[in-house]
Parts: sequence; C-alpha cells; structure tokens
Amino acid sequence: MTGTPASDAPEDIPAEDIPAADIPAAAIPTTGALAAGVPAAGVPAAGTLAADPAAPAPLDLLAVGETMVMVTPRHGGGLTTDNTFVLRPGGAESNVAALMARLGHTTAWAGAVGADPFGELITGTLRDQGVDVGLVRRDAHRPTAVYFKHPSDEGTQVFYYRSGSAATAMHTGDVAAWRTRPARVTHLSGITAAISGQGLDLVRHLVRDRPLGPAPVSFDVNHRPVLWGPGRGPAELLDLARHSDIVFVGRDEAQELWGTSDARSVRDLLPEPAHLLVKDAAVEAVAFTPDGVFRAPARKVEVVDAVGAGDAFAAGWLSGLLDGRDQETRLRLGHYAASQVLLSPSDHADLPPAHQAVALLENGPPHTGTTSVPPIEGQAIRVADRSARH
Repeated sequence: MTGTPASDAPEDIPAEDIPAADIPAAAIPTTGALAAGVPAAGVPAAGTLAADPAAPAPLDLLAVGETMVMVTPRHGGGLTTDNTFVLRPGGAESNVAALMARLGHTTAWAGAVGADPFGELITGTLRDQGVDVGLVRRDAHRPTAVYFKHPSDEGTQVFYYRSGSAATAMHTGDVAAWRTRPARVTHLSGITAAISGQGLDLVRHLVRDRPLGPAPVSFDVNHRPVLWGPGRGPAELLDLARHSDIVFVGRDEAQELWGTSDARSVRDLLPEPAHLLVKDAAVEAVAFTPDGVFRAPARKVEVVDAVGAGDAFAAGWLSGLLDGRDQETRLRLGHYAASQVLLSPSDHADLPPAHQAVALLENGPPHTGTTSVPPIEGQAIRVADRSARH
C-alpha cells in the first residue's frame, strides 16, 4: 500500500510514491489500545495508562537524555571578543519535550544535572517552558556539563566541558524513578548513548527491555562522531534503531553511518521500526509506516540558525501522531515546527498550540516561495563537533 504526497507539495518537486516497505508483522508492536484514529505503533490512548486514580495523570511524552548549558556570545562575536553571553539549556531530548509542550502536550524530561547553578538554570528554564522536571536527578558529586560556541569567519567551533558530568553518570538504576510517570511515548537519542558506557547501557535497556512499559519508543539517531570515537557508532546506533518503534534519521547521517544512498535504502537496512522518518534536509521527509509510504517537501525559509531543527521536526511529527492526525499532516507539522526553529537564533521557537498550527497549514498558502536553502542541520553540527574541544 502506498500513501499520497502532502497537499502543499511544490510543483517542481517529484511526488511519486515510493514502494511500500515489506514490514514484518512482528516488527509492529501490538501492545496497548490505540488512541482513537491513531494508526500508530501501539500508542496508548490518554488516560489508559494510570491504573491508580490517585496517581499523576499520564504524560504524552517522556524525554530521556543529556542536557547541557549552552553558552553563546550575545552579539555574534567570538569568545575572545564578545564579553556578554547568553546561557540556555542545550539538549536534543529536552528540546523535543519543550517544543511539544508548546504544541499543547504534557511532557517531562528525565536526566541528571549537578547540584549547581547550571543545573538550576536547566531545570528552571524547562519548567518555565511547561516541561515537568520532577524526574531529574541532582548529583551532588558531579557537575552539570557546559559547552561554548565560538563563531568566526571560518565557521563555529564548539568547546565541550562534559567529562565527568552528572549526565555521563546516568545509569539503568535511574529508570526505577521514571516508572512513576507513565507516558504514551518515550523519546531517546543517540547522543545519550554516545556520552559514556553507562549512557549506552541505559539507552539499550530502554529500547530492548522496555522497563517503562508497553508504550512505543521514539529514537532520533543524532550521530555525533566525536562522542563515539574511532571505530564506534555505526553498529551501536543501528542496533538501537532496530529495537525502536519510531526512528528519526537524516539521509546524510545514514549515508555517513551505514553507506545508504536514499530513503529506500535506509528502509531496506531498517525494516524493524513501525515508523521510520528519513529527513533529507531542504528537500523532503519520507515516512515509512504501517499505512504505507508518505513524503512531504521541506518548507523553504531564510535560515538564521539550523541547530535544533531536527528536534523540532521530531516534536511536530510526534505531536501529530499523539493527536491522531493523518500521515501527511504529521509530516507537515514536523516541517512547520522545524521551519520556525530555523527562523530563530536559538534552538527553540514560539510554536502555537498544535490545532492552531494545523489550521495555519490548512488555510495558508503553500510555503514554497523563497529561494533560500536550509543547511543540513546534522551535517553542520557534526562538522562543528569535529573541531570541538572536549
């Protein structure tokens, strides 16, 4: 079965259907009742997860992973010339939680920070953005990780200070506390798996053993070669993706990791996830799903900063999944959220509630009129990481 292209596809982008993947029946989770109208990978309906009426209401999304404090020069200069800086949280998983909260979902971030002002900055900022931070562990013996951006004419260097941080010490024992807040989807990324051996064990435990229950696991590959080191990364990330229900990966990073050439070859390599989202930067996103294969073109915008666009795409798509929207609308919501972050100098954006975003997409003109081509977010970050100092 094949899907149909999104309704706002520009005329100059081919929109032929891709042959649907042969998805093994065993690869599609059947646990839990589907939310009404949600042809998803066993997504429980809101209100069906908490058996104890006195327990907190179930979350829409639990995001698990590392968050650091990002320090950037306020006026765009380098670290040696600008003496005013902006501090904000920087973490792929917490970005998704914050963006989904803006879209109207109940979200929480679970991770570890130091018992220090940087840890308070992270939890306080996320709390202000509507994210539940009650599951965050404060580590009295390890600091919160920090990274600095150093813009220059040659590009942006990134300087990381995460060795021995609280986040690198996250471990499988942390999971017990997270069971108190069941969620309809758990979201993870390959970054947490790369920062330490304990982090890899934790992510493996979450995707393989499913200690948080039957709800589907969403996994964003987020390849960071510098964190893995020589000879590591491709096999580990492939294994994690194959054990996940929903996978987000860039076409370019899949090519770098596994030698694939296009969305079809990525699906051939990854037949197991019920939902595979292959993002091709400024071109399109392709969704391989139990309902068929769907694609939608990226929105063309004047890019201010590409960082966080991939997280925003995941947030928009997951919002559409949880709200029971059709496949094309999920992709369009992902592109819409990503475009708003591309227009922002930070990795966040003031997104409207999801129903308003959908109304804008349905009633507004096709967003294809600018000639600007967004950079490949993952590629840009990986290039910056290669010149990073740890």
